[in-house]
Amino acid sequence: MASGYGLSGGPSRCFPFWQELLACYVVNTNTDDVTGAKKCVPALEDYYECLHHRKEKARAIELQRAYRRAEAAHPRENAPRPGAIRNLGLLDREEDTKDVLGTNRSITAGNGS
Repeated sequence: MASGYGLSGGPSRCFPFWQELLACYVVNTNTDDVTGAKKCVPALEDYYECLHHRKEKARAIELQRAYRRAEAAHPRENAPRPGAIRNLGLLDREEDTKDVLGTNRSITAGNGS
């Protein structure tokens, strides 16, 4: 939050990163020379990442892409068809349930066994 206070009244989640950035600026710069601020770029990136999570989001998107590529390259064997998952014996369709489960046992809807 902009006030520096978190939702529960304590310090915000990024306050430690802000303190680190501020300490870096205080140590590396003065009123005459601000070239030392270049040393604070990693601390500034950490603070921005805490605020906006851009790197984390990019990593998550890349992981999802890689997972989808791997899934498309190696499809599951014996994957059920969407129509086969239509019911699980709940709607008096024991034949469909037997086909899905691949068993010949009788399934009774009333007794739950």
